[in-house]
Amino acid sequence: MGKTLTQFFPKEGTQIILVLLLSFLIGLEREEQKVISEQYRFGGVRTFPLLGLLGYTLCLFSGASLVPPAVGFAVVGAFLWQSYRHKLEGVALAGMTTELSGLVTYTIGALVYHDEYWVATTLTVLSVALLELKTALESLATRVPGEEILTFAKFLLLTAVILPVVPNRTIGSFGFNPFKTWLVVAAVSAISYGSYLLQVRMKGRGGVLLAALLGGAYSSTLTTVVLAKRAREESRPHLFSGCILVASGMMYLRLLALLAIFSPALLHRLGVSFLLLAGVGLLGGWLWMGTLDRGEPTTQRSLQPQNPLELSAAFLFAALFVAMLCVTHLALLYLGRAGLYSLAGVMGVTDVDPFILSLAESSSTLTPVALAGGAIVIAAASNNLIKGIYAYGFADRRTGMQALALLTILALLGLLPMLL
Repeated sequence: MGKTLTQFFPKEGTQIILVLLLSFLIGLEREEQKVISEQYRFGGVRTFPLLGLLGYTLCLFSGASLVPPAVGFAVVGAFLWQSYRHKLEGVALAGMTTELSGLVTYTIGALVYHDEYWVATTLTVLSVALLELKTALESLATRVPGEEILTFAKFLLLTAVILPVVPNRTIGSFGFNPFKTWLVVAAVSAISYGSYLLQVRMKGRGGVLLAALLGGAYSSTLTTVVLAKRAREESRPHLFSGCILVASGMMYLRLLALLAIFSPALLHRLGVSFLLLAGVGLLGGWLWMGTLDRGEPTTQRSLQPQNPLELSAAFLFAALFVAMLCVTHLALLYLGRAGLYSLAGVMGVTDVDPFILSLAESSSTLTPVALAGGAIVIAAASNNLIKGIYAYGFADRRTGMQALALLTILALLGLLPMLL
């Protein structure tokens, strides 16, 4: 924008106009609030443009030196502090948003002088948005529970704080890479957290089916156990067994998402099969749950979602991933194909993500893609069968029998890719 305007006007004139426009926008917003409020407020449509011009002028005089703009920033801050003290004399709990906006306006003038037009414009837009959204943002604190804020902070810790500082190099003969290991944790956490947020936001409006869909997106095994226990309180075997099948269908979609991130070769090999299996689970479960159980109304109560982002769980997942990486390599090295497939069958007893992701990680170096794909198919099928057993153990007899039958069929269908 600056280069285009300087073809017709001097560069300094263009910059002055831009400073005036940006600072006037902030001043206009503050002037509006001054009119609405009957209390004292600092500045408005004249003062804020003057602050922006002051920041620009001091940078123009100082050239490359930062001392004059810094001194000017301190002087402006002192005046704004006096304004805030005056405001406190009239209102005990007065805010200092306007004074801080003045400091931002001063820096906008300095940014324009240094040709940082995009940064200056972005700061202006964000400042006006934050000022205008005061009511909405302040009410957000009452609507969002404290544990949700802590959960989001944990997610940022796992993804934006820890991940960038983890070394990205391969260590040892097992192909262990700390960065890729934590990237696996971050990816699984992102999918789990996204599903958890949707389930929390839709609480009370989606019923058991929504809980199955979103719960299956981050742990179909946990969702199966929760639904099976809930089924003991309801006389809805078709509903709950169908939803358990839906959760297992979502498992295949989650695995496809993870394979897309970590192993395009395995995604190419298993993509069509897993999409078909996901469709069988989702469509079959939906049709099965649509068969109303005689004499009972449809259950609409939603299930209480469980927070998947615990730091201890994240570190445990990382440890399991590393362990599975080593065990998979040893099984392939000393036991061959039969040993790896046997290990895949055993891994179905628990959450299969660490084992499957270890295969995805090693498929590019240690484990042949065809062998890794077969082991993933077996692990997913074994997990479906085990979930059927869990459902049979935790649910009432009718729901347990139906869920075991449905998941056994899905497990058998899940083994068909081995024949292709």
